[in-house]
Amino acid sequence: MPPTVLPVTLRGALRRATVVLSGLALTAGTLTATAFSADFAASDGGTALAAPADFLLRVNQLGYLPDGPKRATLVSPATAPLTWQLRDASGAEVASGATTVRGVDQASRQSTHLVDFGGYPGTGSGFTLVVDGRSSHPFDISASLYDGLRADSMSFFYQQRSGTPIEAGLTGTQYARPAGHQGVAPNKGDTSVPCQAGVCDYRQDVRGGWYDAGDHGKYVVNGGIATWQLLNSYERARRSGGAAALGDATLRVPERGNGVPDVLDEARWELEFLLRMQVPAAKPYAGMAFHKVHDTEWTGLPTRPELDDKPRELHRPSTAATLNLAATAAQCARVYAPYDSAFAARCLDAARRAWTAAEANPNILAPATDNAGGGAYEDADVSDEFYWAAAELLATTGEARYRDAVTSHPHHAKPADAFWWGGTATLGRITLATVPGTALPADDLLRVRGLLTAAADGHLSAMAAGGYAVPIPATGYAWGSNSAVANNAMTLAVAYEITGAQRYRAGALESLDYLLGRNALDQSYVTGYGERASENQHHRFWAHQSDASLPHPPAGSFAGGPNAGLDDPVAKERLNGCAPAACYVDDIGSYATNEVAINWNSSLAWLAAFAAERRGGPAAPAVQVTPDAVSVQEGGTASVNVRLSSAPAQSVTVTVSRTAGDQDLTAASTLVFTPADWAVPQPVPVSAAQDGDTVAGSATFTAGGTGVSAAAFTATEIDDDTATPAASCAVTYRVDSSWGNGFTATVAVKNTGTSAISSWTLGWTFPGDQRISAAWNATVAQSGSAVTARDAGWNGALAAGASASIGFQATYSGANPAPARFTLNGASCS
Repeated sequence: MPPTVLPVTLRGALRRATVVLSGLALTAGTLTATAFSADFAASDGGTALAAPADFLLRVNQLGYLPDGPKRATLVSPATAPLTWQLRDASGAEVASGATTVRGVDQASRQSTHLVDFGGYPGTGSGFTLVVDGRSSHPFDISASLYDGLRADSMSFFYQQRSGTPIEAGLTGTQYARPAGHQGVAPNKGDTSVPCQAGVCDYRQDVRGGWYDAGDHGKYVVNGGIATWQLLNSYERARRSGGAAALGDATLRVPERGNGVPDVLDEARWELEFLLRMQVPAAKPYAGMAFHKVHDTEWTGLPTRPELDDKPRELHRPSTAATLNLAATAAQCARVYAPYDSAFAARCLDAARRAWTAAEANPNILAPATDNAGGGAYEDADVSDEFYWAAAELLATTGEARYRDAVTSHPHHAKPADAFWWGGTATLGRITLATVPGTALPADDLLRVRGLLTAAADGHLSAMAAGGYAVPIPATGYAWGSNSAVANNAMTLAVAYEITGAQRYRAGALESLDYLLGRNALDQSYVTGYGERASENQHHRFWAHQSDASLPHPPAGSFAGGPNAGLDDPVAKERLNGCAPAACYVDDIGSYATNEVAINWNSSLAWLAAFAAERRGGPAAPAVQVTPDAVSVQEGGTASVNVRLSSAPAQSVTVTVSRTAGDQDLTAASTLVFTPADWAVPQPVPVSAAQDGDTVAGSATFTAGGTGVSAAAFTATEIDDDTATPAASCAVTYRVDSSWGNGFTATVAVKNTGTSAISSWTLGWTFPGDQRISAAWNATVAQSGSAVTARDAGWNGALAAGASASIGFQATYSGANPAPARFTLNGASCS
């Protein structure tokens, strides 16, 4: 076929996951791209489209999990229940039952029945469902069902990498290729790219990253959400105890074996590109991010990336791209800290600079007209990106300015909406609701979690209303509808994490059923997965349908899905009159229904990793104590807050008691948490008795009980029996964020004297094995447990009453108690 060039009038709205759109103009008629049987029109007064003549039993063509829902859809005009049989690979009947009549499914206009065989306890391969002599595709029931999809959906990103050769040993010979856009002829390359005329007068190294979709463009706003989903997948898996499945040597990437989880290696390839897109210091709009980089004109189809001879150019910075950088770089700082502290610190610095630049330039919007050679990715409302970036920065730093930006933002009180690259507020809500230690007020945390579960309930209602259990409305079949399905399934999975309620997990898994074949077209939208799977997605170099010497897309590639807008010539020709859920054709020319994109595969990869986790019974809620280290003035009290990580099945009692250490420190309490108030923090007072010694004792306490996973915290006495120089300073020490073996902290020092200080050195001693790996706003040195922090020059002068803050990142093991004493220029501080 001739090369396909995308119309510039359509790519301006490229790949919008338009679950928020409604009122699409849908025409009646029949789908001409697929054979139908007239025998299955509706007979209950509705207007129904017929169904494909074969395989009228629609199943997840990959299969089902033993501990998940097992449901299928039968297309039939029968108004009474029908008998179904489940048969094993030998043809023997192993279960049977009656269908439930559902009537006309609005989105497909097909008459449907529900087949529920969830009561069958067996496992195996080659199962089929049979009704009235008609059989489904074969499928498996297995706990390992999604292991392959978890890996293949992630391999998509390696094979979309720019600036590196794709190795045959990792992908197979047919997918191996030289590096693209490295400046090797005929490429102009991405190592020194000029700006569009009038944008800048310098060149930028923006090599690396992922090609966005079926073309060779690289877009910050699409790379942002895709990167966030990969990193969030790992964060979620670490919280659930399933991180090992995404660990080192689990994926086919060149970095395997380096001691870093492979999913983080893959995400870093895009993160490095996003960091390179930041405008350098001392340049106009410093700290902002260029919106995108791509060819000056559309390339034809097919074009392998190393053969692309078009000039490349950077497009002007945008506020949306800058906030995408701020959000993902802040997320990077906390996720990579245990593996590469220097990279984490670089990410945090970039995130802070991007946030500051966005605040200074809040309304630089990408225009819809900038669509020559690449999608415009225009966005007229960046309030959602501001909320998302503030949430990520708060989760990573705990700093008051980001907390204020979150809690004062209008999106903080709005319902949790569906998310996509142009609507990212709910990404921030997910982070606030799930990342430990976000420093969000307790009532705000409860409300945000409630907003997410309310959104999940809305998705469940949409699933219950149709015949195919799809978490989008009948008006939601627009460009990238499959991504909308997967993203909404993510919200369901997050609701499951928050509440432990199995209905949310079931909803997320049934969404995969839809994507893998239980749908109006009996179509698996994932290459290599299912008897009838997509294999001709729109792509420049996985283009077998266009050039037989090129391969089909690799296994795990995710098609955009039904799009009632018919926004390409192939769809207009072949799908005229389609029902919304049937407006799809597996043709390389149908870019509006059948393209791939990184932000679509990232949602599939997230969902596959969630589904692949092995689960027994519901995990016991974990006790959470904040802070996990507290200092108590001798003769006084301090407090910690105790809550649970998820809802218990019934009320549980948590007892707090000292397990070791100084008996002058006490914190005996008994707390009761119910399924309704498990997330409400309950204060526990910690007391230090007045004594006559000069020892600053410490003690370890445990909070635990039947039906919960216990937690420990430490308390250290601040002894008042040793005379110290008169205080001329006050210090506050705050742990901003913590993870398995690392944390970030802020130390603020105030000059409480009457004279100005021209320079300062702050000192303290860690009571544990904390080791500082990076610091900012000061020059920090550590010898053993003793730390000295000298001003950075620009912040050395402290007038009377003035303050300065420094931050650092550190590692630790066991407890993480706060330092008990600080000195400023040798004098003790209060």
